[in-house]
This record gives sequence, C-alpha cells and structure tokens, in this order.
Amino acid sequence: MTARSFTFDQFVDLHGHAKASPRQRQHLNIHASHEAPFQRLFIAFGLDSYVRPHRHHLVPKDETLIAAQGLLGVIVFDDAGQVVQQLKLGTERHAAPGVGPVVDMPAGTWHTVLALTPDVVLLEGKAGPFDPQGPREFADWAPEEGTAEAPVLLREWRGLFG
Repeated sequence: MTARSFTFDQFVDLHGHAKASPRQRQHLNIHASHEAPFQRLFIAFGLDSYVRPHRHHLVPKDETLIAAQGLLGVIVFDDAGQVVQQLKLGTERHAAPGVGPVVDMPAGTWHTVLALTPDVVLLEGKAGPFDPQGPREFADWAPEEGTAEAPVLLREWRGLFG
C-alpha cells in the first residue's frame, strides 16, 4: 500500500475545473470506488455554486464536513425549510469566534453548503457504498439547480453570514 498526498496545487486545478463547470463545483474522489465502505472526496466550490438543500434519510448516513481551504457557510433547515442553524466552517486562516474546521451532520438533517470565499475546498466523508442510482432527497421547498430562483436564494443565504 502507498500513502497518498493531496496538494494545494491540486486544489488550484480543482478550482479551475469548478470555474469551467455550469454548477461551479468539482469533486475529487479520494476513495477508490463507489463500493468503498468510507466515501471521502474533496469538493471545490465557486461563489455562485448553489447546492440544493438535501438530506440523507432514506439511506441514513451521517456526514462529516471538513474545511480544507477557505470559508464556507453551512445551513441547517427544519422540514418546512426554515433556517434553524447556520454555521461557519473554515480553516485556521479564517479563525474567528464561531468558525470551526469541522461540522458533523446527523443523518436525516436538511442542509446546504455555500462558499463564503472564492477559494473553498471541502472535504466530505460519509459511509459507503455510494449508489449513483440511489434515492435523492432534495428539499421540495427549495428551487432546483439551474432555475432563476436558485441564485436569488443563494444570495439570501449568503446574507445570513454577514
């Protein structure tokens, strides 16, 4: 077995791909396959990347979010779509009261993530395996990606973080 290292140059490349993507984000899987028992991936986000609120309830999985670079906002919602918690997730460079490097998201919790700085890279981990054809649990009270309403809501959410 060989240990793998991930560099900041790879994050720069990941951001290049994110900027070229219509979704303004790009994944880099660490795990070897969808069948791996522990799914880990880096996700680079652009400031205009809208992540529709979702949860992992039908196939219950806790999710751990770690700031690898930049500053992110994490929003938790109730079942009706009301904001019940907002968290700042950031690296030591962004250390301030209320900013932490890790968020542990319990299974079944409605949430979204947004970039608060242009250099965001998130490390996400959750139990596998991952079934790309499996059920998707997007909030019906939030607009779909690519709609005219999505960037309006993203700006509203960003305003929650000052």
